[in-house]
Amino acid sequence: MSTVPFYAEQAGECTLFEHAWRQQLPLLIKGPTGCGKTRFVEHMAARLKRPLVTVSCHDDLSAADLVGRFLIGNGSTQWSDGPLARAVRLGAICYLDEVVEARKDTTVVLHPLADDRRILPIERTGEELAAPPEFMLVISYNPGYQNLLKGLKPSTRQRFVSLSMNYPSPQVELDIVRNETGISEAQAKQLVQLAKALRSLTEHDLEETASTRLLVSAGRLIASGLPLQVACQAAIIDALTDDLATAQALAEVVRALFGDAA
Repeated sequence: MSTVPFYAEQAGECTLFEHAWRQQLPLLIKGPTGCGKTRFVEHMAARLKRPLVTVSCHDDLSAADLVGRFLIGNGSTQWSDGPLARAVRLGAICYLDEVVEARKDTTVVLHPLADDRRILPIERTGEELAAPPEFMLVISYNPGYQNLLKGLKPSTRQRFVSLSMNYPSPQVELDIVRNETGISEAQAKQLVQLAKALRSLTEHDLEETASTRLLVSAGRLIASGLPLQVACQAAIIDALTDDLATAQALAEVVRALFGDAA
């Protein structure tokens, strides 16, 4: 029996996910990078005792990559299911991470799965897969990256129940950092304090801010014996920016908060 990955619930999202699954409704999760979207889905798949098929979407991901294609081998041509088709056959939870990064033709194949039909037509074989009751389609994206070229069409968005996530409250984030890293409460509080300070910055042109994921990375380095400032530099500051001036400004925030703390 698989272990349920740790997840600290913030605002009833676990209940919403379970109700959507039981009602055979697809789910759209919106939230910034590193706020826990993927861990949340992993947690719920294990909690509901369903296999999980995860696809990290990218610019070159096509509909064929998701559904499947014919492959030539041993002198014959055979059909090979893509991850979406495998998930439907398994009655799994299929999670498409950062779905807006995929090519536009990719989201269209989701439509018959995401509405009342719950089917996946495979045009190349003529097969029409009917999703079993246990199957669930979950997609996610970061609204901060949305622009005219990368966004969900209303015809896609309105097929999904929507869940908005954000970075956890300080107490919940403290619990996450402590649980995931094993560092002391005092050290975890320092990292959460740093995250709060960095997230309040507006004068630096950062694409992203300090995520819970980065705090966990820093905490693991601290747990292994690295000094606080070294861990924060490597896992947080240098992960946020390549600009030297910006990195120096962020490092000043660390020094202002913690001085020479190790």
